[in-house]
Amino acid sequence: MTRLLGHDAPWREWHAALGSARMHHAWILAGPQGVGKGSFARIAAAELVAEPGVAQPPVEAHPDILIPEYPPATKEDEKKREAGEDYNRKRSIPIDEIRRMQHRLNTRPTLGNRRVVILDTADDLEKNAVNALLKSLEEPPAGTYFLLVAHRIGRLLPTIRSRCRILRFAPLEDGQVDLVLSRAAPHTNAATRAAAIAAAQGSPGVALEFVEEDLAPVHALMQRLAVEGDPDLALRGALATVMGTRPSRARVQAAFELARAVLADNLRAASPERQARMIEAHAALVRLGAEAPIFNYEPPMLAMEMGALLASASGR
Repeated sequence: MTRLLGHDAPWREWHAALGSARMHHAWILAGPQGVGKGSFARIAAAELVAEPGVAQPPVEAHPDILIPEYPPATKEDEKKREAGEDYNRKRSIPIDEIRRMQHRLNTRPTLGNRRVVILDTADDLEKNAVNALLKSLEEPPAGTYFLLVAHRIGRLLPTIRSRCRILRFAPLEDGQVDLVLSRAAPHTNAATRAAAIAAAQGSPGVALEFVEEDLAPVHALMQRLAVEGDPDLALRGALATVMGTRPSRARVQAAFELARAVLADNLRAASPERQARMIEAHAALVRLGAEAPIFNYEPPMLAMEMGALLASASGR
């Protein structure tokens, strides 16, 4: 399996633990979204379950690496999955997935003496799923290890955090993000690449979404909204147009990440008064992003509201 770019400190800590006599049974991989925590978890899990002389299948098909899924969002999506078509998934991991995982833990590992559960992401677990997970963390079966990916570790219950060892992941340097883009999207033009790196703030995942979703026009409008304001609603209308009338969930989610990144990027040079407006707008974007999939807002209205929050940060 290919070594993940960057994150030397987490790798050193992980390998030191792997080589120790007593490996902790539960880990939280904490850091910004898109920096590679999920990939780290899969590589680390493969290392943990490996047995000398025993051929190992790919992680996603490994019988001793359990990854609870985000199930289809609706009955219609279930039919699409069965037909092999693209389908929408739920926004959280339900308790049924955790119970299915726990049922598997009642059996012995298949290819060796260890089994790994990857929860990606743990901060998207439903409340009752969290309570069910806690029981497994309190009394883990022999040879079972947990890797909990968390974008916002503060959303995890203290009782979960207290039972886990924490690995922290920092944003990558711009040069490393550029290297990821050059490998994954080699035909990206220089202007788009530069904008993607600037918007990503050290997150290769965000940079790749920027390129894949063609967010350069969205980013340019968001920057103008945050700096110039929008007294005549023209920029908000333009933002709704470039977002599209039926954007995918991935595009909408990427737009929210981008809007928050725009505010964070402008925060450093802002006056204290403007910083306060930016922080307030950022918090409102987080709330709106959480509400959007629940209330099923119309995309143009959602784009207008995003634009309004960005414009409010300008103070104009």
